This record gives sequence, C-alpha cells and structure tokens, in this order.
Amino acid sequence: MSRVLHPRPNPIVASMYTLRDLDADVIVMHGPSGCGFMASRMLEEAGVRVVTTAMDETGLIFGATDSLQDVIREVDGLFSPQRIGVVGTCASMIIGEDFNAVHLEGVDAPVLFVDVHGCMGDNTEGAVRTMEAASKAGIIDGRELERQKRLLRSATAMERRGGMAKGGYITPSRGPTKYAVAKRIADVLSAGGRVDVVMNAKKELGYRFADINAAVQEAAEALGGEAGHIMNIDTGAGLPRIRRYARDIEACMEAAGIDPDISGGLDEYAVTGERTKALLEGRDSDLLVFTGVPHAYDPLDADDVLVTDQPRILAHLLQRGHRAAVGEIASHSLVMGASEVIPSETGDTIRQLLSDREA
Repeated sequence: MSRVLHPRPNPIVASMYTLRDLDADVIVMHGPSGCGFMASRMLEEAGVRVVTTAMDETGLIFGATDSLQDVIREVDGLFSPQRIGVVGTCASMIIGEDFNAVHLEGVDAPVLFVDVHGCMGDNTEGAVRTMEAASKAGIIDGRELERQKRLLRSATAMERRGGMAKGGYITPSRGPTKYAVAKRIADVLSAGGRVDVVMNAKKELGYRFADINAAVQEAAEALGGEAGHIMNIDTGAGLPRIRRYARDIEACMEAAGIDPDISGGLDEYAVTGERTKALLEGRDSDLLVFTGVPHAYDPLDADDVLVTDQPRILAHLLQRGHRAAVGEIASHSLVMGASEVIPSETGDTIRQLLSDREA
C-alpha cells in the first residue's frame, strides 16, 4: 500500500469524541493550548466543556503534572461535572507524563485518563484506548469493550479498502450540485417506480442523512411512486448516547410515516454491508440511494445515488465512476448537539422540485 499523503483524523480527536460518547461533561486536554482546537469547538456545540492545561516550554522540560492536577480541581469546582475525561497529547506523552502519578484529593467527579497521542497510527486506536480506559473504570463491561474494538478496527479496514486511509493523495471535492440527483429520484417516482434509500450513518451524522429518507418518502407520496427504507438506527445497540441518537431519529421517521428495516446501530456503520444486502434482496428497486458511509456496501453500482459528508470520500467515489455521487459537506458542524433530524441539501432540493412541479 502506498503512503497516505492527505491529512487524516487523529487518535487524540478520536479519543475526545469517544469521551463525548461516554457522556463526559468535561474534557481536559493535557497539552499546548492549540491542540485539538477545532475539535474542541465542535464538541462544545454538543454541550461538552473542553479545557486545556496550556502546556508551555517550561512544562515540556520540567513536566506539567502539577498543572494538570490544578486544572482538574478547577473544572471540578467550576462545572460540577458528572464525569471528567483527561486526554493526553503528543507533547504530554512524549515527555512521559504519568497519569498514575496524578493526585485527585478533593475532586468529586470520577476522572477517566486516556494515554493517547497523535503518532499512534490510525485514529481508531485513540478510540480503542478510550474504551479500554472506560472498561477499566467499570463504565462499560468486557463484552461491550470487545464489541467496540471489533467495530473500530472494522472501520479502519473499510477506510483502507475504499476510504480516507487509501494510499496516495486524494484531492477533496465538493462535488456536483444536488439538482441532477434530486431530479433523477423524482423522475423514477413520478413514473411509478421504486426508490430504496439505505442510510448507513456514522453516529450523530444520522440526524442529517435521515432527512434524505424523509424527503424521498414525501416525494413518493406526492408523485405516486414507492419508497423503501433501510436505516442503521438500532435503538438497542451501542453506548447510551448513541442509543439516544437512534431513538431521536426513529421518532422523526415515525412522524414522517417511515417504518424502516434496521441494518444495525449507528456505531455499526462499518459492518452493515452484509445485512443490507440481505435486506435488499427481492426488493425490485428501480433506484438505490446510499447515504452516510456508502462505501461500507460492496459492490456499489455506477448508477446508484451516493451521498457522503466527506469531501475526500466524495472525490474517491467520483474517480471510481460513480456519476451520481454528491456531498453533504460540513454536515458534522450542523449535527453537534442535535436532538432531531436536520434538513439536508439533498432533501431540500428534492422538496424544491416537488414544489416546482406543483406550481
């Protein structure tokens, strides 16, 4: 495999998001003030406080354990959190900061320490380290730990096959507009055809991609076609926060008149392919629409409609000849802190076409 030249998600950031999934109220970044800055802003949109020990050159030379202890005590008193997560960074781990040496006298909240840095390799290793720390602390049991490790390593394997971890350099793409895709969906439905929408979303991104299911359902009802739905919103799978996302989306789909077949949980996006194949058998679809993480399904047909939020995944799909691939770029920033389905560009374009036809 050739070297991956484009930037990729980082184990430190993966650890931060995993702590969010474990319902940490506060995350302490033990490193320089700028480490994880953009991820920190995103997480604060989801209601997670992110603070930093602001390690400087003195800390790099003499150690910064005292500073970390002070920050933990300060945030415990300031925010009265239910759970604090402490994330290592390249700086703190390179100098060998020992989390076992941190004294927590006077701290009421449980503290979860994650020994992680940016040079560990795949970003999922940061999530694995966090899950291991959660298991050690009794937050999750051994069965859930093994499940999470299997899912995370399956996600890495999927990205190496056809995603961000492929070798070389993938130039990001914003892709074509949504008009041609929306028109194609509407044309199939207006001819009395069947469109099956397969949502395979990664965690909170389901709040965005589920809107496409809703829009296609609206179009089917208005145009006389038929819509089918497969969604990875198993409300019994995953950590409590992930199950909440699934319940939120399920309620929105019920309100939209959608009773989808379930391909898995919102954290099982990397392993839903075979289940999806089984659910699609015998459906006699005139058009398939895959949203979220479409490259988890194999093989994809060149005529399928594919919708992703990742500009490099979109570029890769277009390079492979998927003519109907479009992007819901910047979706992640829109779903942070969401509790209901959020309109998508693709969904709104479908609705605009319906409005134009009625006019």
